[in-house]
Amino acid sequence: MLHTTQNDLKETLRKDVIGVLNQHLANAIDLQTQCKQAHWNVKGPNFIALHKLFDEINEGVEEYIDDLAERLVQLGGVAQGTARHAAQASQLSEYPLAATAGIDHVKALSAALATFGKRVRAAIDWAADKGDADTADLFTEISRGTDKWLWFVEAHVQSQK
Repeated sequence: MLHTTQNDLKETLRKDVIGVLNQHLANAIDLQTQCKQAHWNVKGPNFIALHKLFDEINEGVEEYIDDLAERLVQLGGVAQGTARHAAQASQLSEYPLAATAGIDHVKALSAALATFGKRVRAAIDWAADKGDADTADLFTEISRGTDKWLWFVEAHVQSQK
């Protein structure tokens, strides 16, 4: 369903963009729940640092979720943001529920952030090629933030080489 809007993007483009935004919304909701999973269950000598970091990332990803959902609604779409839909539609790998050690959460969350970031970067190019600069800009903003979070998490294992 496409709601009526005076947005001047062509209807066919809006439908395509809404589909892509809903896909990334599902990915972002999955990423956010993975951040909370890590936050709640991390153990070990770096507990407090990782516990706080994972919660900060969660808050950042929550902003991405809101921005993605609001953009697709602006275009006349319906945000498909339920947990059930996100679980079915997400392109991220399943989070290891048995993880407890900080290093295990760092590795799992790094992988999720990297996958999410890669898909967002592809969406930047896709939206730009389609002529939707606003959506490309939104994905660029999300990409910059995701790369920052990935850097923060990966820093916990980069010195162990």
